[in-house]
Amino acid sequence: MFTIDAHLDLSMNALEWNRDLTRPVSEINAREKGLFDKPDRGNSTVSLPELRKGNIGLVVATQIARFVAPENPLPGWHSPEQAWAQTQGQLAWYRAMVEKREMTQIRDWNELEAHLAHWNLSEDKSQMPVGFILSLEGADSIVNLDYLEKAYESGLRALGPAHYGPGRYAFGTDSSAPLSQQGKELVKKMDQLGIILDATHLCDLAFWDALEIYQGPVWASHNNCRALVDHNRQFSDEMIKALVDRGAVIGGAFDAWMLSPGWVRGKSTPEERNVTISTVLDHLDHICQVAGNANHIGIGSDLDGAFGTEQSPADLETISDLQKIPELLRLRGYSDSDVQKVMHGNWLNFLKKAWG
Repeated sequence: MFTIDAHLDLSMNALEWNRDLTRPVSEINAREKGLFDKPDRGNSTVSLPELRKGNIGLVVATQIARFVAPENPLPGWHSPEQAWAQTQGQLAWYRAMVEKREMTQIRDWNELEAHLAHWNLSEDKSQMPVGFILSLEGADSIVNLDYLEKAYESGLRALGPAHYGPGRYAFGTDSSAPLSQQGKELVKKMDQLGIILDATHLCDLAFWDALEIYQGPVWASHNNCRALVDHNRQFSDEMIKALVDRGAVIGGAFDAWMLSPGWVRGKSTPEERNVTISTVLDHLDHICQVAGNANHIGIGSDLDGAFGTEQSPADLETISDLQKIPELLRLRGYSDSDVQKVMHGNWLNFLKKAWG
């Protein structure tokens, strides 16, 4: 089934992990044998050939670069200008993939319709460019609002103001503060430009501020449920209801620590914790129960988002295994039309309303 994944850190993997994503996952992992600079070395799950193998023809692909103040222990760049330069290197990689016909950038509904028609008419997906919508995860690299306009001109169509910790515009996971004045101005400018607000990673206070100020289309590209795994990274039922009321789609994330209460990074294993693709569907199903329908769920896997198979569902070897989801949903009683909504329909309906 044609599939959309609303959150993949492709350029981060290409530039920071030094992975050639035009190659098969098996080659990428073989080349990392003996490397230990990152905990997921040799455990990657994502490459462009695997996306094609899994009929994942459209992704939301990120740029990401955090600014860190001197007292901030998180990894990141020491000035917004450095962070901006990092995102521009990532943009250059996407452009190189476009020139090589490995990927094609989607900036509006007409381009999306054309890509879908081309993809669906092709019997051999192995040579097809994968469509991508450009998103920015964390707004720290936006030096000032003039830079947001530059980013939009380069094709940026979605933005999550926060990531982990305290950000220049918004506080994210494991931190807490209302939106600053600078953050409020950013959200207003996003609204003016028509950039989708990604509510993922916003701390609770910033989440409610952003939803009050921003009047345009909101989604949550990769987020799970606090009711099932109690952590500030997850959405409470109240937050899910607010997103549903705004017509949002929430993408289920595949990071095992978000799926298993008490997960200990570097020690817990998916097999020991019985984390499977079905565990992700538990979270999607919970959102359906809150919403009263299946119109607000999708896939936002975050696979290879600084973790690999050591912290992914046990029954997932590569991203092409997303094709196990339709049958798992049917076994839960989901209709064929609802299965299609999860795999692609809800994201497409959202984009048609946002762009059409």
